Amino acid sequence: MHTSATPLVPVRRHTGTGLWFLVISGTLWGTGGLTGTLLGQHTGLAPVAVAGYRLAVGGTLIVAFLVLTGRRPPRGRAAWARIAVLGVLAALYQACYFGAVSLTSVSLATLVTIGAAPLLVLGAEAVTGRRRPDRRTAGTCALAVAGLLLLVGLPAGDLGKLAVLGSASLALVSAAGFAAITLVGARPVAGLDELAGTGYGFTLGGLLLVPAAAGTVGLGFQPGPAALGLLVALGIGPTAVAYLCYFRGLRTVRPGTAALLALLEPLVGAVLAALLLGDRLGPAGLLGAALLGAAVLRAARSPGGRSGVDRAAPQGAAGADRAS
Repeated sequence: MHTSATPLVPVRRHTGTGLWFLVISGTLWGTGGLTGTLLGQHTGLAPVAVAGYRLAVGGTLIVAFLVLTGRRPPRGRAAWARIAVLGVLAALYQACYFGAVSLTSVSLATLVTIGAAPLLVLGAEAVTGRRRPDRRTAGTCALAVAGLLLLVGLPAGDLGKLAVLGSASLALVSAAGFAAITLVGARPVAGLDELAGTGYGFTLGGLLLVPAAAGTVGLGFQPGPAALGLLVALGIGPTAVAYLCYFRGLRTVRPGTAALLALLEPLVGAVLAALLLGDRLGPAGLLGAALLGAAVLRAARSPGGRSGVDRAAPQGAAGADRAS
């Protein structure tokens, strides 16, 4: 879709298709931790620099695809306002997550960020009247939080109260950023499809992370074949393709359900770490993985997962999406 003046028409999608898009996105996100870790090991980049490169490379690849296929940039204030919002939110939750990690540990930051995001989305839906709380959803959330706690665990060692408080606060801001992206992405904007929104938005988000990355070990690294391959893989799979699938899934699946399905990320990440890095899951970790998997299945099979209204999308967007 090239202009913002195109009228809106209803777009009907099957809920099952949207769920599959969300399953793909969560699975691809699960590969991001492993790929990002390997990239950091090969280049010596700090995690926040890896995140900045991830957003910038993923966004730039999408923009390059749009240019090569003859797509014009989005037009209109609403489209560019959405792009700015996506860029700021992506940079915010990435920066806050790695800030939380630096104060305590990956386990605490992951537990708070990934555990709180679905709760924030579901809370926002309840407050706005878009979805009423029910026992099934509450049970799914409890199952997910318990599984996540057992899977990632709590940080070991003697951590100061201020460090834990600061880390948890930053992780909550990170969770709020992801929740906001989920809620915003569920509302289409005329003249802006998933490709353009993700491409331009994430390119902006990567640029916004440059100052934070420069404050660590910088952005420079030796561009060998392994490093470049990992960088491109990180930009394509867990970033460009994953977020495109996520935003596509939000067309027909409620934001709360989508956020719950994003819990596939730590589950897939733990499985890959066990298979490829030799990490071993103890009894608690295995139980946590099972509970988390059960929560994801419950969310996918939830009868309230489908949006109660047909999404509105720019006319012609369906054809553009098929071409992509």
